[in-house]
Amino acid sequence: MDFSYSPKAEALRTELLDFMDSHVYPAESVYHQQIVDSGDPHLHPPVMEELKQEARRRGLWNLFLPHQTKWTEGLSNSDYAPLAEIMGRSHIASQACNCSAPDTGNMELLTMFGTPEQQEEWLYPLLEGEIRSAFAMTEPAVASSDATNISCRIERDGDEYVINGRKWWISGAADARCKLFILMGKTDPDAARHVQQSMILVDRDTPGVEIVRALPVFGYQDQEGHCEIQFTDVRVPVTNLLGTEGSGFALAQARLGPGRIHHCMRCIGAAERALELMCRRVTDRVAFGRPLSEQGVIREWIADSRMEIEQARLLTLKAAYLMDTVGNKGAATEISSIKVVVPNMALRVIDRAIQAHGGGGVSDDFPLASMYAGIRTLRLADGPDEVHRRQVAKRELGRYVSTEIPPDVGRV
Repeated sequence: MDFSYSPKAEALRTELLDFMDSHVYPAESVYHQQIVDSGDPHLHPPVMEELKQEARRRGLWNLFLPHQTKWTEGLSNSDYAPLAEIMGRSHIASQACNCSAPDTGNMELLTMFGTPEQQEEWLYPLLEGEIRSAFAMTEPAVASSDATNISCRIERDGDEYVINGRKWWISGAADARCKLFILMGKTDPDAARHVQQSMILVDRDTPGVEIVRALPVFGYQDQEGHCEIQFTDVRVPVTNLLGTEGSGFALAQARLGPGRIHHCMRCIGAAERALELMCRRVTDRVAFGRPLSEQGVIREWIADSRMEIEQARLLTLKAAYLMDTVGNKGAATEISSIKVVVPNMALRVIDRAIQAHGGGGVSDDFPLASMYAGIRTLRLADGPDEVHRRQVAKRELGRYVSTEIPPDVGRV
């Protein structure tokens, strides 16, 4: 069993670590100050364009995409895992390397299922980092943890589709650079449950698209925004259909598998940074006559955090390995497992780090409070914990189901 990184991943990892130290971490305060000074929480800070140029110069660009193109390295999931973890240590690093959600999943969809014309119009500008995009699936009126509940309608009218519906928690939509929505809606409500849905490409500037509001997370307004959007009689050409009618649910599964593991990889990086901040804090602070680092409970926090991070990393690497070797479907149990395990682990580590920082931990003087708020959403995004536990349990129980029971019972 070999846990070493490939030569390609190791070279990129070395370059990325240097980029983080020399450019990303110093830019974090600049990034925040430029937003504050502008008075617009969704401003695209100029420093980000400087970081993007430097990342491209270093070859740290579009690392997430496993498909080899003139824009990408064509890395495996196992190669990308340590890189995504490093980027996860800072909330601005992934965007600097053009590796941030939701663009990553959208670019994968367009790469796999887009027509040449769709790729020319949308994929290439995304790969160049010229525009941003959003994935419009979740809705306020239904339990979107079951994607078959989606109620937004996509109806054919001659050479156009007409879209009517309301979406929310659409990440990235508040950024003025977001030009594309990949929207999931129902084209045939009377069809079988998993073939009622389709995906369609919607230009943000199409009449009838209304950004209702940007939703805060625990009081934080993300720069890219998490928006509620109303689509009213939005007309797009039939050529904007992604894939085929009725393939929306299947496309969503193809998109969300890699997206889930990317989130988990970044969560591990956030947990590592929280542990580092905690260790530095308790080493420097004295209480009751000795450094906090000598207090028994603090040492338990540090030990538990290290052990939990290592366990989560190994499970994530196993999922990445299986995705590379047997495909996303073959890795389904592991992907669902890490989607539960890793965010919960990261929240525990960050919570300990907050506690070790005292009042400073819940302030904006340290990144811990915003890290906690952001990662807490991942227990909901791309499927809540309960859904993933349900899937893992069904697959596990499926191994014990009698052959006399219909084959779909207990299986996915």
